[in-house]
Amino acid sequence: MKTKMEYHNPVLLKETVEGLNIKPDGIYVDVTFGGGGHSREIMKHLGPNGKLFGFDQDTDALANTIDDERFVLINENFRFIKRFLRFYGVKQVDGILGDFGVSSHQFDVADRGFSTRFDGALDMRMNQNDTLSAYEVINDYEEKELKRVFLDYGELKNGGAMASVIVAARADKKIKSSEELKEVLARFLPGHKANKILAQIYQAIRIEVNQEIEVLKEFLTQTEELLVSGGRLSVISYHSLEDRLVKRFIRNGMFEGEPERDFFGNFEVPFKIIEKLIVPSAAEIEINNRARSAKLRVAEKK
Repeated sequence: MKTKMEYHNPVLLKETVEGLNIKPDGIYVDVTFGGGGHSREIMKHLGPNGKLFGFDQDTDALANTIDDERFVLINENFRFIKRFLRFYGVKQVDGILGDFGVSSHQFDVADRGFSTRFDGALDMRMNQNDTLSAYEVINDYEEKELKRVFLDYGELKNGGAMASVIVAARADKKIKSSEELKEVLARFLPGHKANKILAQIYQAIRIEVNQEIEVLKEFLTQTEELLVSGGRLSVISYHSLEDRLVKRFIRNGMFEGEPERDFFGNFEVPFKIIEKLIVPSAAEIEINNRARSAKLRVAEKK
């Protein structure tokens, strides 16, 4: 039996759950269960006939499951949301919540490799059963692929040069730890900007390892079919790459380009925006520093 893990305080808890406009007998999904903070808040609003499904691919999250017959925790990636809900006989739901940040628990465990604060193995896998880790990205990717990762996912201007330096360094010996990676990239980490640039480097590698952009696109595309008319989508993003995708999908029903317009210039989209962008208050950020970059968007299925 897994020991209960300490997770972060859920960000924008009240606003995110209120965005779902919960019906006591409705069916809801929390696709990023983690420590269960958002799920426990949802459960407070459900009646005896309500149902909540949680998704989390990290086995550590299983220790935080909710002992309630109205709750089911599914130990899978939320990119498979439709498939696994159908396994439980569910084709449509009344609301879906997602909090796409890395949990404080994952950041605080050195051997998971997510944090720039620790010297740990190059890992960064949210699902510890996956074969691709940060080690393979750094040591096995061709230079042009490393450059793509740094430019696209870290938005690093020196991404090409960083890739070149890594390839040259690993020719002598494999880069095995976060400290060794920092040493290799030291020339790109000036003292006053070191933490910011390191965060961008780690973000880029983490997104690649966990296929976060592809997963988000697959998930959002499925929400259109899964949500009933009037059902709500309430999601928190933490960096511009994710928020841009969420914003475009809610606004246009697609990730690139514009929807086809009729003769009068009108177009149909599957969602309507319920709230403009919601960000944490200064008071919440003071209590929970992790909230500082959070962006909440709420939409309703037409």
